[in-house]
Amino acid sequence: MFQLSKKKIVLWLLPLFVILVAFLVYLPISSFAGIPVLNYHQVNDEGHTALTLSSYAFDAQMAFLKKAGYTAITPTQLCDYLENNASLPANPVLITFDDGYVDNYQVAYPILQKYGLTATIFLISDFVDTYKSYLTWAQVQEMQNSGINFASHTLSHAILTKESNDSLQAQLVKSREALEYRLHQKIEFLAYPGGYYNREVIRMAKEAGYRAAFTINFGRTYKHPNLFSLNRIPIFNTTHTFLHFWLRLKLTQEMLALQNLKDYLKNAGATTLASWVPTF
Repeated sequence: MFQLSKKKIVLWLLPLFVILVAFLVYLPISSFAGIPVLNYHQVNDEGHTALTLSSYAFDAQMAFLKKAGYTAITPTQLCDYLENNASLPANPVLITFDDGYVDNYQVAYPILQKYGLTATIFLISDFVDTYKSYLTWAQVQEMQNSGINFASHTLSHAILTKESNDSLQAQLVKSREALEYRLHQKIEFLAYPGGYYNREVIRMAKEAGYRAAFTINFGRTYKHPNLFSLNRIPIFNTTHTFLHFWLRLKLTQEMLALQNLKDYLKNAGATTLASWVPTF
């Protein structure tokens, strides 16, 4: 009985040891590999959801990026680098927002201006000028004139993997067309609502005229042939929000490895060991 328990413990600890070694080996180079694409939603001092950062927390994060010498880039710059090996500025970071909440204009936009940073907002086109918690076209135009970029988050935030082909095409094409009509520029980038996508969604996104699409898959963005499954780093409101932000930004792949280890242990039934694995 003792031997059996000991064997189980070894089986559970082995992947932990492997991940730890990989973590220590990878640590010195992780900050220099891949491009971080930060993913935000709301910024205000009223909401209390995991997707809503306070103005103080967001300001602290943008201040850090500025002080640490990061340069905010656009999706076009990112894809030019990924596809054509175009040069990027030192310490590039792509700052993105999903949905197009009005607090992106009221709260996040002034903070971005304060630190001389740009961002890209993925708009739900049918929600603009429709719901009070979302942006108006006048606000979008003002931000665009000041260097904020805009892209598609579909017509109505539909779960694209559950849509019929006709509905999926409408979500992709009509959103792009609406944004191009309003903003007088080509719309080439898409963020999948809820992060849901599959091969058919990718195929139709390409046919709809997009150049690339962003997921909510946690990780940095590396050079690879599929520009329609680009990683991002979701930033949540947590008890230790700045520490969470710093670890995810600087040690992205290590945090991903720890999360994978935690999931592995849970699936293996080692819930106690899994609870010892820190994740952020």
